[in-house]
Amino acid sequence: MEQQIFTNEVIISWLQYYAKNTTLDLEHVKIIDITKKNKNVIPTVEAHKTTMVFTNAGIQDIFYRLWTAGLGDCEVWYNEGSDPSGQIYHKPVRDMIDRGINASAGMLILNPNARNTAKIGLSNDIFQRGSIHYVGSEIRAIILNKMAVAPQDDICVIGGESIAIETALLAPEGSVIAVEYSKADRSTLEDNVSHFDLHNVKIIDHVDAESMKDFPIPRLVFLVASASTNQELAYLTSVNPNIDVVIYTLDFKVAASLPATLQEYGFTDIDTIQVSVSKLGSNNTFKQEVAPWIISAHTRIESENN
Repeated sequence: MEQQIFTNEVIISWLQYYAKNTTLDLEHVKIIDITKKNKNVIPTVEAHKTTMVFTNAGIQDIFYRLWTAGLGDCEVWYNEGSDPSGQIYHKPVRDMIDRGINASAGMLILNPNARNTAKIGLSNDIFQRGSIHYVGSEIRAIILNKMAVAPQDDICVIGGESIAIETALLAPEGSVIAVEYSKADRSTLEDNVSHFDLHNVKIIDHVDAESMKDFPIPRLVFLVASASTNQELAYLTSVNPNIDVVIYTLDFKVAASLPATLQEYGFTDIDTIQVSVSKLGSNNTFKQEVAPWIISAHTRIESENN
């Protein structure tokens, strides 16, 4: 079957079709075309009361994935063809888990319980465990605050598995290049990407020109300091002299030396903080978690006229 291209005219025709034949309020509809880019359907539906999804035929498990994500009560409005015409049907997702997409078309997914709020600092219980020991959610929230992720950002995350997942959720129009040197950690990250149904995350095993040649140039990088930090910074600043960076380390000596290293690569506005989190335990005593240093920096290219 020939795959349909959803041009502006086609999208408008589907909106008019639903507007004329239903009483649905389309004022705040979120449009997502999963035929063009790696789009995350589940996070989009979770965050919007009305989502219009444009998709080609051949996706057999989309409703099952929505159901397993806890969206079984959402209602799907659809027709049986590839054109915006004919009868419109509507069913809850839980009644459609055995159905696939049989034709290129636009469908509406209604989520009355949607919360259009950013997810920052997800609970560690949500992630797949595997080989990874995750940083505390409170510390992750501070890291994400320092990163200031925008919806269309292209981001490189090195050694930060849960950070890669959260940035992918925060940048639905962008992309995440997740670098994991450990085979076991790559496997766990793959499990998390599948668990969160993310389509804008690409996983690689190292940083160099060859491994990253097919990916967008990152605007921002988060990395866990390691023996390869200098090599990573050298490459990333060579492809984007204006890249922003956030670095995590538990080593005081590394934290103390990083500002000078960052200056050598042209970074300015260098800020170093230490984050300490204590939690009240069942015996009414506070237990202090690991207290990492977080170093953030920007680059500023001087004008040629200066």
